[in-house]
Amino acid sequence: MFKIHDIAEGVKQGQMRALAKAITLIESRNLDHSLAATALLDELLPCSGNSIRIGISGVPGVGKSTFIEVLGLHLTASGHKVAVLAVDPSSQRSGGSILGDKTRMEMLSRDPQAFIRPSPAGSTLGGVARKTRETMLLCEAAGYDVVMVETVGVGQSEITVASMVDFFMLLQLPGAGDELQGIKKGVVEIADAILINKAEGENRPRAELARQQYVNALHLLKPKSAHWSVPALLCSALHGEGIEQAWQAVLDFREAMKASGEFERKRRMQATDWMWTLVMEDLKVLFLRDPNVLALLNEVLTAVDRGVATPGAAARKLLDAFKKGM
Repeated sequence: MFKIHDIAEGVKQGQMRALAKAITLIESRNLDHSLAATALLDELLPCSGNSIRIGISGVPGVGKSTFIEVLGLHLTASGHKVAVLAVDPSSQRSGGSILGDKTRMEMLSRDPQAFIRPSPAGSTLGGVARKTRETMLLCEAAGYDVVMVETVGVGQSEITVASMVDFFMLLQLPGAGDELQGIKKGVVEIADAILINKAEGENRPRAELARQQYVNALHLLKPKSAHWSVPALLCSALHGEGIEQAWQAVLDFREAMKASGEFERKRRMQATDWMWTLVMEDLKVLFLRDPNVLALLNEVLTAVDRGVATPGAAARKLLDAFKKGM
């Protein structure tokens, strides 16, 4: 039995146990927990929104976890409270997840001013946990003023993360080459900063070249905002170099966006998009649980599988059955 008010009060007081319990509640797929989770979020909503939300992505092996740990330690040493929501890839067969971020961020996980929450991505589009948005609100209500969301860096995960954060940081490797190997135009277009990580030792000249190539590429793209020029920066998370510059870029971005009013406009738009996403997800659940749909589902799936019905015709049949139950 969840005592919503007690959990909410614990979260407001920054109690780690209460925060973990609150996140477990909103991540639950148990229908009995859904109303309780909504009540909890409603109670904590006035205490949220006071952080800078940062999305961090990049190809596997680029050093995201190392970068996040070093940046997190830098921020906690400066008096910030840092929450890291690390979304892990889940097996599409078993649903299992690595959930190894606390191991990869061992020092940060021991910092009393930091909170790391690994969450399995499951089948959610883009590899982002379904409840990541709500988890951000809970962390903000608990007093964390910097919330970082690490994505798996594959598929559409970057787009999904960018739609829920204030600042989207894209980590890249040195040695991009003339063709900017590994660059995805759509991802670069949504980035608020590009960081070339592992810019140390023999990698340094390649990193410098890659940075210049990204600078040139960014000049060819239409800016996301008239108030912000996307920087391409060098860093070495392993040696703690370029971390202050990366954080300064975040601060400069926030200042520029707030001065123009774009910061709040973006958050309002994200909230509306979030609402429609939840509406569509709940409609899907209602649809799949409808008795008329359930009675036809196996038959329709078999027909599509055998090629005797087109997906369009099958979808219309199921929708017609759903309408009859309304």
